[in-house]
Amino acid sequence: MRKSTALLVLIGTLAVSGPSLARDIHLQKTSAAELKQTCAKVGGSFSQGPQRYGCGTDCKGGPGTACVVTCEADRRCIAQVMGGRRPHNVLQALQKPTRHRR
Repeated sequence: MRKSTALLVLIGTLAVSGPSLARDIHLQKTSAAELKQTCAKVGGSFSQGPQRYGCGTDCKGGPGTACVVTCEADRRCIAQVMGGRRPHNVLQALQKPTRHRR
């Protein structure tokens, strides 16, 4: 009984902490035309509405939602990336992170 209770607590903790693996990063202001160009460069999927525009990629050169940048006119863009990544611009947020040699 104790093992099953501990297992349920562990599963509940992981389920609640799962969304925290994604983080929001505030980036520079980017026009719809600039974001569309960058999105095409990384192989993402661009979308635009009356108030917002954005790009999503699989972080590996194709369309998806693993790496997403959304923008509003006259405001800074917001990138949603997984894990401990800290992109400094839209291009870094949408493409596969480069590995650093140690």
